Amino acid sequence: MTTAAPRPSAPSLPRLAALAAFAVALLMLAAPALWNGYPLLQYDTGGYLARWHEGTLVLARSTVYGLFLHLGEGWRFWPVVAAQAAVAAWVVGLVLRCLGLARGPAPVLAVLAILSVATALPWLAGVLITDIFAGTGVLALYLVLIRRDALGRFERIGVTLAIAIAAATHSATLAMLLALVAAAVLANAGIRTIAPWTHLGHALAALALGAAMLLAANLAVAGRLAWTPGGFELSFGRMLQDGIVARYLDDHCVTEKLKLCPYRKQLPATADEFLWDSPIFDELGRFEGLRDEMRRIVLGSLAEYPLLQLKAALAATLRQL
Repeated sequence: MTTAAPRPSAPSLPRLAALAAFAVALLMLAAPALWNGYPLLQYDTGGYLARWHEGTLVLARSTVYGLFLHLGEGWRFWPVVAAQAAVAAWVVGLVLRCLGLARGPAPVLAVLAILSVATALPWLAGVLITDIFAGTGVLALYLVLIRRDALGRFERIGVTLAIAIAAATHSATLAMLLALVAAAVLANAGIRTIAPWTHLGHALAALALGAAMLLAANLAVAGRLAWTPGGFELSFGRMLQDGIVARYLDDHCVTEKLKLCPYRKQLPATADEFLWDSPIFDELGRFEGLRDEMRRIVLGSLAEYPLLQLKAALAATLRQL
C-alpha cells in the first residue's frame, strides 16, 4: 500500500504580503522611468554601454556596469531598472529590520514611499548610471560592519555582493567605502570597538572581490589586466575647482617646467569647464597630453597641502549634504 505524496502547501499569507509589498516598492522606485516610458538616461550612460561594443577602457567608465547594461539591452534596459530598484528596496528593508524599526513589510513600504516622494531615490533607481550603488554600498557596508550577526547566511552573501558590485561600478565609490572601513579601524584602535575585527575582515574581502570583478571585466572587454583610468584626472578636476591646482602652480612654476604654467592665470573656475569645455585643455592634448602632469600635481598637492585638502573635502561634503 502506497501513500500519496503530500501536496505542496500554498504560500503563507505573510509571504504573499511580503512579495506584494516588494512588488509595490519596485513600482514606486521605478515610477519616474515608468512615467517616462523608458529608463532614464544621463550624459554618461552611453560611455558605459559602449565599453562592450568598443572593447576599450575610458575615463571613469566601469566595464562592470557596462556589462550590466549590456545584459539588459535586448529588453530596453528594463531589467537594469528592476535590478537597481530591487537592490535599493532590499538593502533599505534589511537596515530597517536590523535596527528594529520594521517587523514586517508595511513599515518598510512606508519608509520607501517617503523616500520616493521626498528624495531622489526613484530617479537614481530609474536612471542608467552607477550612482544608485553608492548609497546601497554604504548601507550594505554598515550591515556587514555593525549588523552582520543579525543577518542570515544568504543575506550575508547578498550584502557582500552588494558591496562588491558598488565598489566595481565606480572608483570613487570604492574609495569612499575604503575610507569608511579605515575610519572603523581607527575607531577600533583609538576610541572603542564599533565593529568586530572579523567583520572588518569580511568588509575588506567584499571590497577585494569588487576590485577583482573590475579587473576581470576589464580583461574580458579590453584584453588588458588594468584598472579603469581616470582616478588622478578626476581628482585633478576637484583640486582645480577648489583652488589647490592654482596654489601648486604658483608655488612651483618658478622652478619647474609644467605645461600648465603659462595658463595658470587663465584656468576655468570649475572642473566641468576645464575638462569638457576648455580650449586650454584641448590645446595641451586633453587627457593623453596632460595625464602625467595631472598625476604629478595631484600627488604633489596631497603631500604639500594636507590641511588644505582636508578643509576642501569637508567643505565639499557640507555642500553635498
